[in-house]
Amino acid sequence: MNSALINKIRKNTVDKNPLIHCITNPISINQCANGVLAVGARPMMAEHPQEVAEITQTADALVLNLANITDVRMQSVKISAQTAQDNNIPFIIDAVGAACSGLRRSFMNNFLSEFRPAAVKGNYSEIYALYNNDYACAGVDAAADLNTQNVSKTAVKLAQKYKTMVLASGKTDIVTDGKTVVYINNGVPQLARVTGTGCLLGMLCGCYLSVDQSIHSLVTACAVLGICGQLSETDKGNGSFFVNLMDNLSVLKDCQVDELLKIEVKSNEEF
Repeated sequence: MNSALINKIRKNTVDKNPLIHCITNPISINQCANGVLAVGARPMMAEHPQEVAEITQTADALVLNLANITDVRMQSVKISAQTAQDNNIPFIIDAVGAACSGLRRSFMNNFLSEFRPAAVKGNYSEIYALYNNDYACAGVDAAADLNTQNVSKTAVKLAQKYKTMVLASGKTDIVTDGKTVVYINNGVPQLARVTGTGCLLGMLCGCYLSVDQSIHSLVTACAVLGICGQLSETDKGNGSFFVNLMDNLSVLKDCQVDELLKIEVKSNEEF
């Protein structure tokens, strides 16, 4: 895994201009749609249960997100997942809040027993909670007491259990397919000070999954968002940072990826 492969996936996404069906939440829907556009894809943000099957059938990838969960959204998520699975359309689900809400954890456990997404995404606490039912934390942010080593072990076990890829986002993003583990060490603390950047990461995963259904697509998403975060860092404030982030997502150069990419590749046997 290197910058050349990441840049190839980025170029293929722009060339394909894929349609990404996103069932996300109103808190971050605008950021997510603009982020999808910024990397060369087309967003569709439909979520009504009576239309999502039809919309998903036309998409190149599907991104599902539990944040701000509602009965309607839970219904739509399952309908779209079934449609994607029936039509071999790659889909990723973001387990937002699975560590702090019994409703969300139960939904995710049932979802993963019924469907096989291309990838499962969450922060350190959310991924840890999906494999350890007794674990819980407050709020949707990852707990500070979880370390990369522990979460890596859990992510590998989760990927093997459900035969999927797993992305655990944090200061160091962790991506695994159950065999290989990749650490992505790009990013800045300011990314966590703007709402919706975690949801945005899921959208980027969907964009890149539409052209490459391997672990490389998730690594590309983490690297792109992290590098753009580094390029966008500012002391003017969070508003200026987010404007910079959208700008950099849309004009990121291959040479910047070459220069700034920081990844480590490990075997699951190391955990």
